[in-house]
Amino acid sequence: MQTGTVAIILVAAVAHAVWNTVSKYKRGDTFIFVWSYTCLATLLCLPLGIAPVITGVQPLSWRLAIGCLVSAVLHVVYSLTLQTGYDRYAVGVVYPVARGTGPVLTMVTAILLLGERPSTSAILGAVVVVAGIVIVAGNPFRSGQGQASRGVLWGVATGTAIAAYTLWDSYAVTSLQLAPISYFTGTFLLQSIVLTPRALRRATRISATDGSVPRPDAGLCHRIRAEAGADLKPIVTVAVLSPVAYILVLTAMQNAPVALVAPLRESSIVIGSLLAWWLFKEAHLGRRIIGALVVLMGIAAVSL
Repeated sequence: MQTGTVAIILVAAVAHAVWNTVSKYKRGDTFIFVWSYTCLATLLCLPLGIAPVITGVQPLSWRLAIGCLVSAVLHVVYSLTLQTGYDRYAVGVVYPVARGTGPVLTMVTAILLLGERPSTSAILGAVVVVAGIVIVAGNPFRSGQGQASRGVLWGVATGTAIAAYTLWDSYAVTSLQLAPISYFTGTFLLQSIVLTPRALRRATRISATDGSVPRPDAGLCHRIRAEAGADLKPIVTVAVLSPVAYILVLTAMQNAPVALVAPLRESSIVIGSLLAWWLFKEAHLGRRIIGALVVLMGIAAVSL
């Protein structure tokens, strides 16, 4: 893999880690938070996404429509699966299993079904990257909770969704030859539309419980403004960095096998883990550093 492509993926990983870390500072309703930054990201990217359409680089076609529709559905499934797992089981179980399972399934599927043939050193490097991620994540069963195995299953389900949208995204920007910025904008636009009804229902239920607003329509607007206002900085940060990370990965997929892009992008776990130690004083710094070094060795092998 070319050094420039590796650099693009690593920049995307940093952006992904930062926005995931910032999202921990959110205080309001989780679903409304996700809906808010999705809508804002769509608005911010809309001028850039329309530009290739106007210039003719990305014509409006069934390929663009189907590509964005399938991607939006897969991303919504991923988001709901991940959030359900977080709501029911320990994040320390679901998150590492999901982020470790996703690249493994993507790599295996790309090699066995899509006919990708990375070099032996690149495959070994990808495996080393996944191993480093596992070291950073630690043992998901260490909490000793009886429901840990079910948390692992939700993590695997989330990882499967990650692999599904990663493989489809790669197909969209390579085989369908869709412009990454237009593809991203269309995908997030459809996600916003799909998420809006549930976001409004949640805001209505929350407004109905506070008893302070006499009119339902005023209560709905008031609650949405209150939820978004409480998390304005995280919403804006995620709305900016999430598109940056996503579009860079799509660009990398145009120049490198998805079997290698998938594990490299998950190096964001290492960055996010170190940020969590620094900002939230989480433990196990030694293990995180060792895992980071293992991931760096894997990245070096892939880049050769």
